[in-house]
Amino acid sequence: MNIILLGPPGAGKGTQAAKLVDERNMVQLSTGDMLRAARTSGTEMGKMVAAVMDRGDLVTDEIVIGLIREQLESDQGGGGYIFDGFPRTLAQADALGNLLVEMGENLDCVIELQVNDEVLVERIVGRAKEAEAAGQPVRADDNEESLKIRLMAYYKQTSPLIGYYHAKGDLKSVDGLASMDEVAASISNALT
Repeated sequence: MNIILLGPPGAGKGTQAAKLVDERNMVQLSTGDMLRAARTSGTEMGKMVAAVMDRGDLVTDEIVIGLIREQLESDQGGGGYIFDGFPRTLAQADALGNLLVEMGENLDCVIELQVNDEVLVERIVGRAKEAEAAGQPVRADDNEESLKIRLMAYYKQTSPLIGYYHAKGDLKSVDGLASMDEVAASISNALT
């Protein structure tokens, strides 16, 4: 089973992806993790990624699709793949769809984690305060100002994917503000 987790920053996509990895033997394909791994891999693709990142440029969609292709070709996703952080735009959604068809794979479900922006801000600010109180590092973007910028980017670029996947019949929405276990149960129900 191949799925996409959609939702704004802080909605819990990473937390729920980790649960799916543990419970269903799925492989989480996080574009950030893939880019960092490629950069240090020494492969041709890795050298391209390193060069782009060293210049301070954004990695192209073609490079990200190439990295995803490498992961799919490695065939380590016995339980399927979770696309986390990709696609972010309609063009990326089309490119991913084309790649999956080309490789004989399907996109089985797109899970949207629905959240309220005000609660999301409280959640992120609270997460930062908890980390600070525990003496743990606080993510640089775990503050209200950064989150508002990230939310604006999400609504401009990524939220159109909700309508796109709804029109294709692939979208299922869950309450992302429920407890972690309740969200996980809702995702599990959506995947059956």
